[in-house]
Amino acid sequence: MRRRLLTAAVLPMLLIAGCTQLSAEDRAALQNAQKSAADAADAANRAAAASQQSAAAAQSAAADAKAAAERADRMFQRTQRKISPQ
Repeated sequence: MRRRLLTAAVLPMLLIAGCTQLSAEDRAALQNAQKSAADAADAANRAAAASQQSAAAAQSAAADAKAAAERADRMFQRTQRKISPQ
């Protein structure tokens, strides 16, 4: 995915550098494309970071839920032993 983002960011720069006889409008369009690609790459990086944070939060919540379930099970088992002694 990063390779695609890098390609999207670098390609407009290569086009600008490779075309020496561009009109001012073409140069402006290529520069806008370059800026858009850089903005898209930045947004993708922010989204990836947010996704990693969400995954970490989900893992933490799962661990908390597992611990709560284990506590509840221990309490239930303890209550069952008190109710019906063997």
